[in-house]
Amino acid sequence: QVQFVESGGGSVQPGESLRLSCVVSGMRIDNTPMAWYRQGPGNERELVAGILYYGAQKYLESMKGRLIISKNNAENTVYLQMNDLKPEDTAVYYCNTYFTPGDWGQGTQVTVSS
Repeated sequence: QVQFVESGGGSVQPGESLRLSCVVSGMRIDNTPMAWYRQGPGNERELVAGILYYGAQKYLESMKGRLIISKNNAENTVYLQMNDLKPEDTAVYYCNTYFTPGDWGQGTQVTVSS
């Protein structure tokens, strides 16, 4: 059974940074495109960052330049560095596979407010 355990969220002020982590079990991420998603209040879940084959990366347009997605294959962990956070980034953040996401983890709450 594949499981995703996200952590690293918190309450921050605009302009601050957070680094999210996602420990994956039940599958290897070495050759699997992975992604971070988010779901804000009243919104549908959307993809914010993906790391594809050969390290190619994709980012949500509104967050380009503020995100870095990476992964540590040895630790089977995916990371999301988020900089210059804005109030509209407030959401629950999840990781999953990039193509055909499976069951979702609990996510990690990110709240940006002054």
